[in-house]
Amino acid sequence: MTLKAIMLGAATGIITLTAAVAEADTSDKRIALSNNYAGNSWRQAMLESWQKNGDAAVAEGVVAAADAFTTSENQATEQAAQIQNMILQGYDAIVINAASPTAINGAVKAACDAGITVVSFDGIVQEPCAWRIAVDFQQMGREQVKYLAERYPDGGNLLEIRGLAGVFVDDEISAGIHDEVKNSNFEIVGSVHGDWAQDVAQKAVAGILPSLPEIVGVVTQGGDGYGAAQAIGATDRSMPTIVMGNRQDELQWWADEQASNGYETTSLSIAPGVSTLAFWVAQQILDGNDVPKDLTVPFLKVTQDDLVEALKTTPKGSVANVEYTQDQAKDVIATAK
Repeated sequence: MTLKAIMLGAATGIITLTAAVAEADTSDKRIALSNNYAGNSWRQAMLESWQKNGDAAVAEGVVAAADAFTTSENQATEQAAQIQNMILQGYDAIVINAASPTAINGAVKAACDAGITVVSFDGIVQEPCAWRIAVDFQQMGREQVKYLAERYPDGGNLLEIRGLAGVFVDDEISAGIHDEVKNSNFEIVGSVHGDWAQDVAQKAVAGILPSLPEIVGVVTQGGDGYGAAQAIGATDRSMPTIVMGNRQDELQWWADEQASNGYETTSLSIAPGVSTLAFWVAQQILDGNDVPKDLTVPFLKVTQDDLVEALKTTPKGSVANVEYTQDQAKDVIATAK
């Protein structure tokens, strides 16, 4: 799905929040966000979207609280303890971006047993009592290889930049990449972890480049494309096609290279505003709406044709984004039914 398609016709290219009054009274309900990691621009944008959405919902009297908490380390044990504290504090719903799909299941089950609504997104949980809002991350990986196969039908060598080791999202995107490579003429000749952060990716790519043959493409996970470009640009290698991850610095570098030498690529990632969908799903469950346990949202893709528009609507240092209103969340729910 392209940037224009997912923007749902918004004139600015980014959907902004207009909180609506709940059909039933959830004005006394308190919702908390349990976030396992905040060390990159995507996570910062995700938290900003949550905060903007939550503050507006509280101001409108839709809910009593929409608090956000982030663990200091990406550790499941720490997040489990955080969720236990939320249970003790009496939150009515807990929205989770999880460090592990399984390791915090005990804490999630304890929350459910206490009568608390639990909604997971991005990093989802497998505990059956929780709701899950997922992107097909394997498809994100496959789409990158398919794009490169169109550009390079004869194949070639690829460098893979992975995300944060041990996290569900990293494993899923990588699995999709490797699965699609099997059906192509490509070979992955090197793999590093960039932790979804430009500085980490730059160092990791710079470290592995001397051992690599010529590469035609770089498959990524988001937050790493610009770092890869900086590392490769510091050598005498020709610049491969780097799949980007919707970060503003990546998009700006791409636009500059396009203007300079006709450079072309594509960019895709989950929109950080998925946190706002998770918020409204939790509110709708508290409101008595019958919500399916599993909801799927599309990832956000920026094509060559969308690049100028995406740059106009993406703040410096941030990520191309989509935020959901309550009505749009209802539409997602209704579609899932």
